[in-house]
Amino acid sequence: MKQKTIYSCQQCGYQTPKWLGKCPDCNQWDSLTEEAVAAPVKGRMAPASSGSQPQRLAEVQVSEEDRIRCGIGEFDRVLGGGVVPGGFTLIGGDPGIGKSTLLLQAADQLATAGKVLYVTAEESTRQVKLRGGRLGVAAHDLFLLAETSLEAIFERVRELKPAFLVVDSIQTIFTGSLESAPGSVSQVRECAGRLMHLAKGEGLPTFIVGHVTKDGSIAGPRMLEHMVDTVLYFEGDPGHPYRILRAVKNRFGSTNEIGVFEMREQGLAEVPNPSELFLAERPQGVAGSSVVPSLEGSRPILVELQALVTGSSFGTPRRTTMGIDHNRVALLVAVLEKKVGLSLLAQDIFVNVAGGVRLNEPAVDLGVMAALASSHLNKPVPGRTILFGEVGLAGEVRAVSRPELRVKEAARLGFDRCLLPAGNLKNLESPPGMTLIGVRSAEEALEGLFE
Repeated sequence: MKQKTIYSCQQCGYQTPKWLGKCPDCNQWDSLTEEAVAAPVKGRMAPASSGSQPQRLAEVQVSEEDRIRCGIGEFDRVLGGGVVPGGFTLIGGDPGIGKSTLLLQAADQLATAGKVLYVTAEESTRQVKLRGGRLGVAAHDLFLLAETSLEAIFERVRELKPAFLVVDSIQTIFTGSLESAPGSVSQVRECAGRLMHLAKGEGLPTFIVGHVTKDGSIAGPRMLEHMVDTVLYFEGDPGHPYRILRAVKNRFGSTNEIGVFEMREQGLAEVPNPSELFLAERPQGVAGSSVVPSLEGSRPILVELQALVTGSSFGTPRRTTMGIDHNRVALLVAVLEKKVGLSLLAQDIFVNVAGGVRLNEPAVDLGVMAALASSHLNKPVPGRTILFGEVGLAGEVRAVSRPELRVKEAARLGFDRCLLPAGNLKNLESPPGMTLIGVRSAEEALEGLFE
């Protein structure tokens, strides 16, 4: 009997009975590969387990003590306060960004609370030992296992009975129940599903590492991110030593929290005060520089925005951005041209967020406009002044969330003047030594800066 096959997209998981050159779901070329279809299990469905009973929501007992802190404050912050028993966490990031380093350091700390089984499917135990020696990892209850077979991993889990499980990485694990190659959509889906049942059924906190594609998303089917409880992305510019751990999904905490680390020879070091770090090398009295307080989850971070506006030598002016959305900068340039009266359309414009940070919230609009105007006018922004506010297409400055946190962080670092939306001045107390100036339009804000 001929075995049935199906073609699966290795990027998004789309399936079709015949081969296609381009996936109709994610538009990737040459991403469909042939896989064998697993035969369905014949027989009657097993009856549902009668071990659990319906329970009123008000009667469910929950306590914060259930979380287990791993000893790395930035990692605990992103997880929502610590590791949850039975939690299933996926960590993704570019190759060499520090995923294995972070998990090995976390496993070393977690080993003080119970046995940790670290499954290394891409490296030998000797390679992990060498890295652990460089990082100072020497926990007694940290066990290494170089294995790629899921069945063998489950057997060792039953023998060792660890309190934590780390699998590095999910794309190299395979199960003998499927004939497809490791890393294929069906293998990743099946292995992740069985690991999820292990984590939930045994209350075993499990961390898995996922490879990323060229566009930065986690490789494999998109349903992989829906199966796990927490999805963490490890970001960083290879030219900077700083790494940012960002939660994009978290069933046990905030989805906007970030953790900041610095890559050193001895491993990843926590950065508990990233604002001072990002502003440490800020030039004084130089045009084209402004400071904005950006809010990442519950943490305000002061970062430096740099802009360079210069005459264009080509027919089409260049617009280059690093760390901020290119389309957002183009919009703000158009507002400066139309509503403020600055002639920028024939200028080359370069915008950079110092330190390798990426800013996504619209509250930094006013700071971007101030840096652009400062470079164009060749007038520096006052050194102890910060700005924040969202700018609309009409040039108005709109209120943003949590202004009190932004102002307090700026005052703590020695800033004494703040330009903010007039709508945020209501019920906002000024910290000692800080002057708050409400503005209603971008033109009014720039006049106050460069009068």
